[in-house]
Amino acid sequence: MFALMLCLLCFIAMLEFFGMALPDRKRELYPFAFIGAVILAIPLFGDDRIFIMSITASFLLAGFHFLFRLKEMSMVAQELSLVVTAFIYIPFLMSHLLLIRLLPFGTNWLLLIMLIVMTNDTTAYYVGSAIGKHRLYEAVSPKKSIEGAIGGLFGSLAGTLFAKFTFFQQLSFTDAVATALVIGIIGQLGDLFESLLKRSFGVKDSGTIFPGHGGVLDRMDSIIFAAPVTYYYALFLFGRF
Repeated sequence: MFALMLCLLCFIAMLEFFGMALPDRKRELYPFAFIGAVILAIPLFGDDRIFIMSITASFLLAGFHFLFRLKEMSMVAQELSLVVTAFIYIPFLMSHLLLIRLLPFGTNWLLLIMLIVMTNDTTAYYVGSAIGKHRLYEAVSPKKSIEGAIGGLFGSLAGTLFAKFTFFQQLSFTDAVATALVIGIIGQLGDLFESLLKRSFGVKDSGTIFPGHGGVLDRMDSIIFAAPVTYYYALFLFGRF
């Protein structure tokens, strides 16, 4: 059920990406959004070779599509690059959420990601609104401040310590601090990255599925970047301290 939910979110997010990046080709790229959603679920089979094969096949199909649906020669490399970026950015990174779910304490890790991202966003917003004076990265996100970003990290730390003393007691204190800071920073960078894409494409929001809050990509940008970092931390560093 979790995989099905992720596949649906992935499908919508890829449609949003194609709508921003290649609006003239959006309809003909619908099948690639479906392929991306299928790729996300491949880890359920437990064979890395199938996952690699699916990524390879998606690139070949994208190459064939642009080879035989040529519109403007000078734009082929750019458009193909955007399709490949969509596959890496959305289904490939999002698939780490499914990999996390399959780990020991997988549900705890998923709840922790959500908690870190939510406390980070909320605290950053209120701190930035109250005392934010120095712009964090004005060219990409004019409203974000350095004060808000630092406040967000303190919010992430508070959220992680709450997790340690409630539903995720297996976290050591060092694990809690490390995951709060690392995932908090990566989540903020994920938000900035999506803002960079939107500014590059000349749009305000990725979609309108959440009135007043944008699209799926707008809601998941921090989680998409945090997922692989959390997975590899849980796999290689969890419990080592």
